Amino acid sequence: MITINLTNSDNLALPYEVLMQVEKPVRYIGHEINQVVKDPDKVAIRAGMAFPDVYEIGMSHLGMKIIYDQLNRRDDIWCERVFSPWVDLDKIMRKENIPLFGLESQDPVFMFDFLLITIQYEMCYTNILQMLDLAQIGIFAKDRREDAPLVIGGGPCTYNPEPLAPFFDLFYIGESETVYDELMDVYKAHKAAGGSRQEFLRKAARIPGIYVPSLYEVNYHEDGTIASMKPLYSDVPEKILKQVQMDLSNTVYPEKPLVPYIKVTQDRCVLEIQRGCTRGCRFCQAGMIYRPLRERSLPMLKEVAAKSLAATGNDEISLSSLSSSDYRELPALCNFLIDHYREKNINIALPSLRIDAFSLDVMSKVQDVRKSSLTFAPEAGTQRMRDVINKGLTEEVILHGAEEAFKGGWNKVKLYFMMGLPTETEEDMKGIAELCEKVAMTYYKLDAEYRNGRVSVGASCSFFVPKPFTPFQWAAMCEEEEYLRRAHLVNDTFKAQHNRRSLSFKYHDAKTTVLEGILARGDRRIANVIYSAYQKGCLYDAWTEFFHYDRWMEAMEENGLDYHFYTTRQRELDEIFPWDFIDIGVTRDFLEREWKNAMEEKVTPNCREKCSGCGAARFGGGVCRESKNKVD
Repeated sequence: MITINLTNSDNLALPYEVLMQVEKPVRYIGHEINQVVKDPDKVAIRAGMAFPDVYEIGMSHLGMKIIYDQLNRRDDIWCERVFSPWVDLDKIMRKENIPLFGLESQDPVFMFDFLLITIQYEMCYTNILQMLDLAQIGIFAKDRREDAPLVIGGGPCTYNPEPLAPFFDLFYIGESETVYDELMDVYKAHKAAGGSRQEFLRKAARIPGIYVPSLYEVNYHEDGTIASMKPLYSDVPEKILKQVQMDLSNTVYPEKPLVPYIKVTQDRCVLEIQRGCTRGCRFCQAGMIYRPLRERSLPMLKEVAAKSLAATGNDEISLSSLSSSDYRELPALCNFLIDHYREKNINIALPSLRIDAFSLDVMSKVQDVRKSSLTFAPEAGTQRMRDVINKGLTEEVILHGAEEAFKGGWNKVKLYFMMGLPTETEEDMKGIAELCEKVAMTYYKLDAEYRNGRVSVGASCSFFVPKPFTPFQWAAMCEEEEYLRRAHLVNDTFKAQHNRRSLSFKYHDAKTTVLEGILARGDRRIANVIYSAYQKGCLYDAWTEFFHYDRWMEAMEENGLDYHFYTTRQRELDEIFPWDFIDIGVTRDFLEREWKNAMEEKVTPNCREKCSGCGAARFGGGVCRESKNKVD
């Protein structure tokens, strides 16, 4: 048990009496091992790196750790952490007029130059407004004072920033390692010269990857679709090109991660082994926006692992990527980690495994340290549906992979699926339960020497949301009632299986899915809906106990918008999307081609087998330079 002695002399933002009224006061006091503390009088720029969710979630996020480390390596910048206050503290801060603060200094956010907000998922949007509100800097960008912090958004949701556009001064489109230093240098010089806020935004807009929404005008057709989106000035770019860090082996990476005093969601060291994916699943936004695939070198990863474990005392290290088993040095890396840290009982976590590509030898060695369940994502129950989504998995491969896992000593497997995908039929839905039954039967058909009690096959289903910059961005979503009908059909099929006691099935909330679709596919008009929902008390929408679907629907109606326009409507190929001003490298022609291939149930090979001409080769490296395969 760790005891932290604090008194009012520690200059905490929250009085001792307040800390004693809230759940887990340690969320708000800082003082963690490896935190960065600087003299505010000796830095030129102060920044708050904000995660719009509770401390335990934010402290688990790798991207936030990377930016925190990157900015604090500079002597002229002090970057602190900022998290959403939990609901209990939120009420007290409003009542007592306590402004939002940084954990390291405990100073109010309104004293900073920048507030950097990472936007990882749509259901945090009201939490963003909470942070802006509690920071006392103005929820809408147009209302901010000249000396207010500049609010920057980054992360995957900025690939459609429009629903949040009125709340942000600027957005950073892409990976932080590229032009953040340039942006800070421009601001530092601008601040020293005494320039205005608007002048800086004009300068920032000329930096690649920086989007300043106030410098663009959107026009709509009578039917509500976008007619045009144009910059207001000739020196503002029409297209924003995402920023990509091509050399991941010679760039910043946190070697001394912060150590929280309480258990967080992912309480472990994280090694990002690669970025991007070669697989081309048509529903997957990450697989498109993070192209091309780039790997970190084995020597770098060995060094970072050693330094991170020594600096934290963690007993687990996770290998992070979109498809870990596609990392070419995975066996060598795992063998190194296991051989060097076995005596210290360090567990190696391998998320994002593909059932067709994992190494039984590596898995067996990992199991020798600490056994856990295996998680795979077939995504669809039938071969036809897997071809539509370009999953590239056959039933034979899935069952063979399961068999090898069972022989390796595992008897607990989790399988992830999606429902509501384009062209999905009842046969496809039932196929989810039927595939899980076949996986269970694979276990029971093994010789007794490989079986250890009853097998557990857990199926988890999410409902499909068409995300920007995917081949499915033209697709329609289902109504809430239809999602539930499909889920009940699948559940009934599970109950009818012979091995039903070995099977379990759970599914995502349909109402949450509908809202996620609205926010993911929304335009600037949705900003007023978000604001209205926040005014109605919506907060922590990603948390089931705080989600109020009815309030969101009221907000849609009050702002004269029909949610069907954003969800159940299939787009025409020539429609202008709210996100079309962003250039992710992957071309629209490629996405259209993949949409048509999906409708024809045609499979596209992964990037290492053959180049499909997606456009990412323009970045000049990664997997695109590995092969000389030519485009058809």
